[in-house]
Amino acid sequence: MDYKKSKAPVNTVTRNIMDLCDETGNIYESVVIISKRANQIAVEIKQDLNKKLAEFASYNDSLEEVFENREQIEISRYYEKLPKPTLLATEEFVEGHVYYRDPAQDNVNTQEQA
Repeated sequence: MDYKKSKAPVNTVTRNIMDLCDETGNIYESVVIISKRANQIAVEIKQDLNKKLAEFASYNDSLEEVFENREQIEISRYYEKLPKPTLLATEEFVEGHVYYRDPAQDNVNTQEQA
């Protein structure tokens, strides 16, 4: 997922809960799917940020050599301005870009076919 090019809003948006439960038929199931996807996005963003900031890491034990790196500050600001993972996940879910499955439903379908 390319969260940098996402059309998700930066601010919180009021949504109709009936629109969120259209696909699953259950608002709670939809919220669980969105929250799990938001966790995945948050981990992905954090790994990406840590990878970029690791380039600036200094391994000196001297506290006197602490300095501000302009590029590091710009990278941090960029990531702060990105939409929150929950907004990204909600936007993906509403647009139908999230794949999910229910193992309980899979078991019921398998037993019915047998």
